[in-house]
Amino acid sequence: MKTLWSKEQEIDFFKNSRKMATPEQLFYLTDDKRYLAYWPKRYEGKKTTLQSRNTFIGNYTEKWCAEILKDFADKVKGHIVQDVICEEIGLTKLSPADVALCKTKDVAQKAENIILLLEVKMSVVWNWELRKSGGKEELFCLGDYNSHQGKPSLIRSDTMLKAIGKSINIRVSSYKAAKIPIVIIGNTPISNSYYEKVDHLKKCGIIQGFWSVNPKPLDNKDTIKNTKAFGFYKFDSYDELEKEFDKLLKEEREFFSSMQTKNEIGRIIEIANKESTYEKKAEKFLELIRK
Repeated sequence: MKTLWSKEQEIDFFKNSRKMATPEQLFYLTDDKRYLAYWPKRYEGKKTTLQSRNTFIGNYTEKWCAEILKDFADKVKGHIVQDVICEEIGLTKLSPADVALCKTKDVAQKAENIILLLEVKMSVVWNWELRKSGGKEELFCLGDYNSHQGKPSLIRSDTMLKAIGKSINIRVSSYKAAKIPIVIIGNTPISNSYYEKVDHLKKCGIIQGFWSVNPKPLDNKDTIKNTKAFGFYKFDSYDELEKEFDKLLKEEREFFSSMQTKNEIGRIIEIANKESTYEKKAEKFLELIRK
């Protein structure tokens, strides 16, 4: 049975990363020589920055997302591909799609073969201490994100802005991106200041959701399940996540945006309304609004 993000997953991340990285690349070192994932809330000693862990957690979480969605990809006869390049919709070697569901296994994709784009913005959520004893290493959880000074995943404002900026770049690169859903995957809630923003982004069609795959990011407190218009949504199980992906892909959607006068919009609607079916009306409307 597949499970979502948890403390066990973070332990696995650190254990696997220690095969390639030193403790100093994964943990902060306190004045009293303790290795900690984050500075505790009340820590007042000397602080340093830790950029090296970002690469390790980024690679690990992208691979984790790819693995967890392989069964779903098989069900829809698609392929999970990492680091997808599609220059016609703004996905380059320097800024590829983290994870994508595609019709082929190729890294270099055509827009029409991309079914879904995932931008992975996951972090270490809990605070951990690496302790060494008798030649062995052990990890001890010191508390959730309320106990430390870090702002992991979707709580961090610059993480949200990067995800939004990349999604907008994809949308404005070409009309060929109009039919591709974009989902941001995180493992924390979002901050209160982004509640209305994520709902607006979903309503506008730029991003189809900010989804957290961490059911219990706080140890002794519930967190928000979803925002009012479901721009943010927290999943409690893999089955729930798979059902939402299935729902997202069942109906073909089309992104559009424009800045027109009311008269011009009315004229376009009048012309489109002459078509015989709702689908043909929509096709005519999109054709005219994009001219």
